[in-house]
Amino acid sequence: MKVVFTGGGTGGHFYPIIAIIERLNELLEREKFIDVEIYYLSDNPYDERILFENGVRFKKLTAGKLRRYFSFLNVIDLFKTIFGVIRAIGALYVLYPDVVVGKGGYASFPTLIAARILRIPVIIHESDSVPGRANIIASKFARRIAVSYPEAAEFFPKEKTAFTGNPIRRAVAIPMREGAHDILKLDSTVPIILILGGSQGAAIINDAIMQAAPRLTEKYQIIHQVGVKNLDAMQNMAEVVIGKSQYRDRYKMYGYLNEITLRTSAGVASLVISRAGSTIFEIATWGIPSIIVPITDSNGDHQRKNAYAYARAGGCIVIEEANLTTNLISSEIERLMTDASLREKMSISAKSFAKNDAAEKIAEEILLVLKEHAK
Repeated sequence: MKVVFTGGGTGGHFYPIIAIIERLNELLEREKFIDVEIYYLSDNPYDERILFENGVRFKKLTAGKLRRYFSFLNVIDLFKTIFGVIRAIGALYVLYPDVVVGKGGYASFPTLIAARILRIPVIIHESDSVPGRANIIASKFARRIAVSYPEAAEFFPKEKTAFTGNPIRRAVAIPMREGAHDILKLDSTVPIILILGGSQGAAIINDAIMQAAPRLTEKYQIIHQVGVKNLDAMQNMAEVVIGKSQYRDRYKMYGYLNEITLRTSAGVASLVISRAGSTIFEIATWGIPSIIVPITDSNGDHQRKNAYAYARAGGCIVIEEANLTTNLISSEIERLMTDASLREKMSISAKSFAKNDAAEKIAEEILLVLKEHAK
């Protein structure tokens, strides 16, 4: 038996897929399903090590982006998409999986369309409050649809849509507190702020935090994930801005936070500043109050809508990019860090927002299809 996963080549699509695969492997072992092969079809493997560790085989497929705006690149990408669908039909025909699981993103589109043509059952999951075009199209023929935000359910057929939340990998779901200060080389007596800019970093957040760093490090320690591509420039800037400060050691910069660094950071942070992608669900699972800065021009304005959906739940406050200044971010950090009661309320709301069984529920739906085909 075979299961194919597909999704866009970003961490927001990839890591929830890994979370589902982790639970699926556990269910397969428990139900004594043997020789089930799992594949990941996308335009890039994103993290080959994690795929290997979870027994997943990668197959590369090309795909063109499904832009919502006019661009001459749409013409080129149309041919890429057509070619990708043809290749996906060939790949699925050879594999002929029992089920295809789509996570959204343009890279998932060829595989989902190929599954429709070959009449292979499809299950999709939507991470955002406003669905992407690939999932909107796939929802017409998907067997089951899972959504991370209740707001997203209105875009899909009610009878086959379930509000599950977003799948979170176990490797990052549980913060690591014991020994965290020593691992991160931080002072256990000084409060800590964690800055997450997404897998690529976030230039506007990076700049605002760096300019605020001299003021913030007088009272707080900062763990700042700036993005690998931004690391050299940010290190040079830090040398100029706080290089001679007596509190220089309170500022810790990383291009990327691996699983251990992320878990230890979550274990000691009192406040998180982040974008409004799928990281919101990790923050909610940790139960840490947050300031969310959504991307202004995200597809369908989904980051802004994600952020306000989480804010309505009480887990965060939102600062729009247009309003993000050094003074505002500094004052909001100070307001939250000096109000323990407010942070406690936000923490409770964040934990209520999180749904820790999302990966399990989706894995169970996949298993149900496998059981039907095993009869």
